[in-house]
Amino acid sequence: MAAPNTPNTPGRPAGPGQRPNNGLKPGFISRGRKSLEPEHKLNENIRAREVRLVGDNVEPGIVTIQVALRIANELELDLIEISPNAEPPVCKIADYKKFLYEQKKKKKELKANSAKQEIKEIRFGPNTDEHDFEFKLKHAEKFLQEGNKVRAYVFFKGRAIVYKERGEVLLLQFAQKLSELGKVEQLPKLEGKKMFLLMAPKGKAAK
Repeated sequence: MAAPNTPNTPGRPAGPGQRPNNGLKPGFISRGRKSLEPEHKLNENIRAREVRLVGDNVEPGIVTIQVALRIANELELDLIEISPNAEPPVCKIADYKKFLYEQKKKKKELKANSAKQEIKEIRFGPNTDEHDFEFKLKHAEKFLQEGNKVRAYVFFKGRAIVYKERGEVLLLQFAQKLSELGKVEQLPKLEGKKMFLLMAPKGKAAK
């Protein structure tokens, strides 16, 4: 007598024509004792006819949803729709729990890096001498090396505003001296009695 057709046993490889089963309903992920809808469409819940396939140990390219599901099944992994608005949608083959963990980890790292980056201010006068300029330049170098942005400004007190061209030259010279460590995000700009220049450390995304 033929054995009854039963669902996959959790933790065992799927049989022919069956999706991998981790003890969950298709398209759901376990969080403690509850089953909640995932952040992404998974497996049979993906409705596109064709998808752009990506993932480790997967040949990238456009395939039918049936082929994508078959490949995921053979690798005992999930098919995850990561870019639903693309044409066709981009789907990644991966373990969904691991995928979510890596996404959460990246967000946490970005948040930590953003929190660490500060904007340090350097103040000049329009008649700053060379010694004071070099002293403040060293502070700016240290700030950029630590991953912080630097906002340098020239303060024009009273009638010193007539020397705004001198202030602009000073700030451009300041930026040129720091070109190996930083990149200019805002060229000298006069705002009231202050002319500002903003620089960010090289190799870091602007925040």
